[in-house]
Amino acid sequence: MEELDKKILSLLDSSQVMALGTSVGDNPSAANVFFANEGFDLYFFTFNPTRKAEQIRVNPKVQCVVRPEDDSGVRELQIEGRARQLTDPVEVERVKEMILEVTDLFSPYMDDEFLKKNRVTGYYRVVPEVIKLVDFYADQQFQWREFPENCESLIKSVVGSLYRRLGLYLRAVRAPFFTATLAPVVLGGAVAAFNFGSLHWPLFWWSLLGGILVHAGINLANDYSDHVTGNDEANKLFSPFNGGSRMIQAGLFSPPRIFLFSVLMFLGAIVVGLKINLILFGSALALSPLIWIGAGGMALGIFYSAAPFRLSYHGWGDLAVMLGFGPVIALGTHYVQHQALFARAGWDFYPVLAASLPVAILVGLILFINGFQDFEADRKTGKRTWVVRMADFGEYADYRRPFTVYKRSLYAAFLSIAVLGIIGILNTAFSTPWVLIALLPFFLARKAIDMGEEWLRRWDQEGADHQRLPYELLAVNASTIGVHLAVGLLLSMGYWLGAFL
Repeated sequence: MEELDKKILSLLDSSQVMALGTSVGDNPSAANVFFANEGFDLYFFTFNPTRKAEQIRVNPKVQCVVRPEDDSGVRELQIEGRARQLTDPVEVERVKEMILEVTDLFSPYMDDEFLKKNRVTGYYRVVPEVIKLVDFYADQQFQWREFPENCESLIKSVVGSLYRRLGLYLRAVRAPFFTATLAPVVLGGAVAAFNFGSLHWPLFWWSLLGGILVHAGINLANDYSDHVTGNDEANKLFSPFNGGSRMIQAGLFSPPRIFLFSVLMFLGAIVVGLKINLILFGSALALSPLIWIGAGGMALGIFYSAAPFRLSYHGWGDLAVMLGFGPVIALGTHYVQHQALFARAGWDFYPVLAASLPVAILVGLILFINGFQDFEADRKTGKRTWVVRMADFGEYADYRRPFTVYKRSLYAAFLSIAVLGIIGILNTAFSTPWVLIALLPFFLARKAIDMGEEWLRRWDQEGADHQRLPYELLAVNASTIGVHLAVGLLLSMGYWLGAFL
């Protein structure tokens, strides 16, 4: 064993580059990386958005091949182990110095404060579980060195795999953005409680589940369609708020799997819709308004980026999102409650339609402000969003007109809330003055506007770094999402208070 260890360490110490293999599902990846070793442990530097780094976060099992560059014979190390990103600052600094002794190629990126701040760069450690020494010129051509102390227990391995797999699927459906469905469903239920004096809770939860399944299917279908058109591949300024889930680009899901996953989500939503229809009308296939509302909302979502209509590529995407995640969901939830409680005609939908207006405007603004970072990719692939149409004035985008639209639309959303509150004072059957509490997020909206105007000033400066500045807009993206969710929930609270106080 001691002699074998010496041979392995000699090969490691005399090499600088290793082939690193990673895999998630049926998506393998391989890359050559510079490495430094400390005993049998290997360390390397890379960029966190790369395919290998993305795959390591989901499946830390890796295989490395190390072969000395000046070796004319077949002599190499085949290493199986687990990789993880280093997080301790002291350890990161130590490994950085180790890698710089091997190569200074990445030195400018390692010291870049912008990249470090946005967690673009990372240092990784590979802990070996088995090392196979291959030497065709030795008497014993194959030798194995096992490291049982580095192997995970079965329970830890299974639990860790399930946890990472769950995270993978949640990322694929972009679960954090389900707030865009939560807000109008909760609002539709709250207006129903205000109008009807009670709520059918089982059907409310079924409505929420159906809405989330549709939303998941839409997100997946959008990822697949934007992959087909090349839009997501062309997007070099992707972030947690724009550019899709990056599942295909990161090698985490294949395009066919994304497509199939999307179909399954839509089928699940259809099953939920048919169940609600069965409960309300005695037949799953009854041609009720609910069927048309659900089909219309699903169609808007699917054809947002899918052929043959590709609404978002022709300037209709924002309107489709506003309708789908505003009036359509709120009306559907409200209608289900009306039928569950009264089972008759005479549905008055005007109160919930008016209540959904500010939510519709704000969800449209989430998409609109995200389009600032998507501008280059959208323009390159012929996706004529309204941001592209208004900002396309030369080598760099002129965002002044789009930002004016963003700002005025925010004001319009809060003006509509104020109008709802005033109507609630004059006509308590239509609305309630309690909805005025939804004006509170205006302070966050005002902050988003101020941050956006400061960002716009920097963008228009001579010599501005137009490659990095789009990332500085992320605070505005996040604030817009926060305003939408806060307004949706506070509006709902206002109708609940109006119902029972």
